[in-house]
Amino acid sequence: MVGAPAAAAAVEMAHRLPGLAIGLHLALVDAEPVLPAPAVPDLVDARGRFRASMARSAAAMFFLPRVRRQMLAEVRAQFEAFRATGLTLDHVTAHKHFHLHPSILSAILELAKEFGAPAVRAPLEPWAILARIDSARRGLATSALAPLARLQRARLKRAGVATPDQVFGLAWSGAMTHSRLAGLIAHLPEGVTEIYTHPATSSAFAGAAPGYRYEEEFAALTSPYLRRLIAATGVASGGFSNAVNFQRQ
Repeated sequence: MVGAPAAAAAVEMAHRLPGLAIGLHLALVDAEPVLPAPAVPDLVDARGRFRASMARSAAAMFFLPRVRRQMLAEVRAQFEAFRATGLTLDHVTAHKHFHLHPSILSAILELAKEFGAPAVRAPLEPWAILARIDSARRGLATSALAPLARLQRARLKRAGVATPDQVFGLAWSGAMTHSRLAGLIAHLPEGVTEIYTHPATSSAFAGAAPGYRYEEEFAALTSPYLRRLIAATGVASGGFSNAVNFQRQ
């Protein structure tokens, strides 16, 4: 999130880790806009933050041309803010998967090639793989996203923008534990897979989501055992740019 309070520190850290693939996580809800609030009056509340109601914002973006113009201007501003960091743009996602909204996706498609974004997430999660690893029940929200994600993937492919074949992180959001990551590595389907997590060394920070197991996810991602497991399975890991180049070979 280029407009987040810690963005500058994150950019500095990223420059010290040139092998790390960095993406733009667009934010149009539950965040501060990059543009001044008066430039996006229909997107923000009285405090100048994006409106908390995704449904209300989604409807306004779809039906009202002036709101779509404000949204496009804000999305462009976030792409431009990322470009200003000097980092290579590896992929684009959106906070709370808001880019499933057709108008937001249209804005991304308009800007992706201009700003050199090789890939955009389409959050399609294969439930059969999850069921082999954990007995957790499929959530209603995850099921509801699937039809939109399929439409999104089709639009991305028609536009020539790469997207992963499958994404893991929806059903287990905030709970991508060591055992679950190990299970995913052992049961990865063919194709390009995105696994996203929310690691942190502590859950005592502003904006921490209740119930998220940040420390456990951090421990899983830094596990020597999982690193050895990835090597043993022969899985090629890295950013989307690597995956796109591999597919073109």
